[in-house]
Amino acid sequence: MEFTRYAIFHTPTGALGKFGAAWLGWDSARGVAPDAPDVQGLPLARNRLTRKPRKYGFHATLKPPFWLAPGQSQAALETALERFSATRPPVVIDQLQLAIFGGFLAIVPAQLNPSVHDLAADTLRQFDLFRAPMSAEELARRRAANLTAAQDAHLLQWGYPYVLDQFRFHMTLTGFLGPDAIAAQAALAP
Repeated sequence: MEFTRYAIFHTPTGALGKFGAAWLGWDSARGVAPDAPDVQGLPLARNRLTRKPRKYGFHATLKPPFWLAPGQSQAALETALERFSATRPPVVIDQLQLAIFGGFLAIVPAQLNPSVHDLAADTLRQFDLFRAPMSAEELARRRAANLTAAQDAHLLQWGYPYVLDQFRFHMTLTGFLGPDAIAAQAALAP
C-alpha cells in the first residue's frame, strides 16, 4: 500500500500497547476498534478526548510526518528503516508516567533518558533525505503556532519545530484539553 505521508513512530506492544489502543479506541497495528475502558470522572466523553490522537493510533514520534522527496519511494524508505533498525541497540525506558504535556495528556518517561533522545535525533537525521521540502502553506501554518527562534530554525531545517533539543518523547492520550487536563489526569491516574 502506498501512502502520501510517512512518519517513523515507536508503537508499543504488550500491556502498554493494549492500553493505548483501548483508550484511544483504535488499534492501528490490527486495524480494529477494541473495547474501550470504563473510566469514571472524565471531564468530557472519552471519544471526544481521544478524537485527534485516535487518527494516528497510540505511538511516539521519532521522525515527524513528511511527504516523500522526489526520487524517493516507500520501498526505499522501508529498506533504509530495516537497515537502520538492525544497527541500533534497544532503548529501555525504566519508568513511564502520565503527564500534562502542552495542554494534552501523554505518557512520558519519568526521567530524562539520553538514549531516547539519541535515537530520535539519529532517526531524524538519517531519514531526512526522504523528506520533501515543505510547501509555503505548510510553513505558514506551522509558523502560526508562536514558535521560539530555536523551533523556527528546526522547522526550516528539519520540517518540524519539536526536534533535537526541542524533542520530548511522549505517547499522546488526548487532544488539547486546556484546563480540563487536570481532571482528565486525575481520572486516568492509577
